[in-house]
Amino acid sequence: MKLLSVLFALTMLFAIVLVAADPEGFSQYSAADLKTRVDAAKPDDHQVRMNRVANWGNHSLLAIRREADGEAEVHDTQVDVIFVKSGEGTLILGGTVVEPRTTAPGEIRGKSIKGGISKKMAAGDVIHVPAKIPHQMLVPKALTFEVVKVDTK
Repeated sequence: MKLLSVLFALTMLFAIVLVAADPEGFSQYSAADLKTRVDAAKPDDHQVRMNRVANWGNHSLLAIRREADGEAEVHDTQVDVIFVKSGEGTLILGGTVVEPRTTAPGEIRGKSIKGGISKKMAAGDVIHVPAKIPHQMLVPKALTFEVVKVDTK
């Protein structure tokens, strides 16, 4: 009888573990984990610390801290969904890229944007930048944000 009770308990425990397992493709990142990833990233020439957190096929997650103005950029086939975590800055949208250069297929970077509109960015903001729209971040001190990049192909 005792063996039957132990087997029943082990069976129930195994069933609970199976039910409690994360579904395939599920991911969760804590704020502390994202901060640790950004803090560990080495700044590039534009004072950007970036960690490519995950890639799920047609979309990916980047954790970023920018400590200086960014270059102007245009993504032909990617949408940027930006979640501002801390700091503030200005997003320049539209217009034309000054001194454009192709940095990868479907990716253009440049010195600045001429003729765009300015949008203030601050902690808590969520910003959707469609594909093919020139954009540039101007950051007076520091701006921490996450970006979900969605392929539109």
